[in-house]
Amino acid sequence: MIDRDGPVPIYKQIAEIIREQIDHGDLEPGDAVPSETELEAEYGIARLTARRVTRELREQGLVYTVQGEGTFVGRPGTPRSAERTPVYQRIAAEILEQIRSGDLVPNRRIPPEKALMKQYGVAKATARNAVDFLRKQGWVFTVPHRGTYVSPPEDWPKS
Repeated sequence: MIDRDGPVPIYKQIAEIIREQIDHGDLEPGDAVPSETELEAEYGIARLTARRVTRELREQGLVYTVQGEGTFVGRPGTPRSAERTPVYQRIAAEILEQIRSGDLVPNRRIPPEKALMKQYGVAKATARNAVDFLRKQGWVFTVPHRGTYVSPPEDWPKS
């Protein structure tokens, strides 16, 4: 239970809850800890407070962060759990599903980075990584100062 009126800052209280989950084995080395967006929703906190929770856990040496992928239990280099797909890949998969279903059509724009950031509650780097992932596979192409568009079907990767 978070004491919002007590002397201990909220971010320290939440970090302590996550530390206890690690100590009790609820979160094991390589497991992802809740994202900033998940912390905001679960505890009703601001983004800055969620960032402070993650920073506190990093400073205690309990977790490490991989930009665009998340924060994980352990020290840098700890093997991550295979079940956690990086956030940018999940976003890319959703965009790809919209392309395959025809909701996003060839030679038309996909949502811009700012829209992806807002929709998924992610940082610019994460949104950019999702689009890069699709671009490298050939699903989309970018026109400088215009946006990113769905590639023509003949340019799509062969399954």
